Amino acid sequence: MCVNLRRLARATTQLYDEALAASGIKVTQYSLLCAVEREQPVAISALAEELDLDRTTLARNLNPLRRDGLIVLRAGADKRVTEVTLTAAGRNAIRRARPAWERAQAQVTAKIGTQRLAMLSELAGELASLM
Repeated sequence: MCVNLRRLARATTQLYDEALAASGIKVTQYSLLCAVEREQPVAISALAEELDLDRTTLARNLNPLRRDGLIVLRAGADKRVTEVTLTAAGRNAIRRARPAWERAQAQVTAKIGTQRLAMLSELAGELASLM
């Protein structure tokens, strides 16, 4: 089971990364930017919870986005909280990548069908809840 799920994750990531290559960002970065866009400004701890990542992994994933000027990290109203906000470059990166992401989504849906895609999403949620 574990080997097959890891194989699926690698294949899926590769498919989306290839689709997004021209945009200059990877699917992991796209997903992270979209999560920030939905909630901004968003506390790092809330973002980690939404994405089901530990804070250390999230910080590692945020560093290249900050370095590239796609996000800004700032102290929140409570100075103990760090908040993440998109920059104009971050919004542009999402806008550039979205059509390619939608094409990849359509490709996956066409390959396995909407019913199986919904089933896969449901199973992924159930397995994630085991953690």
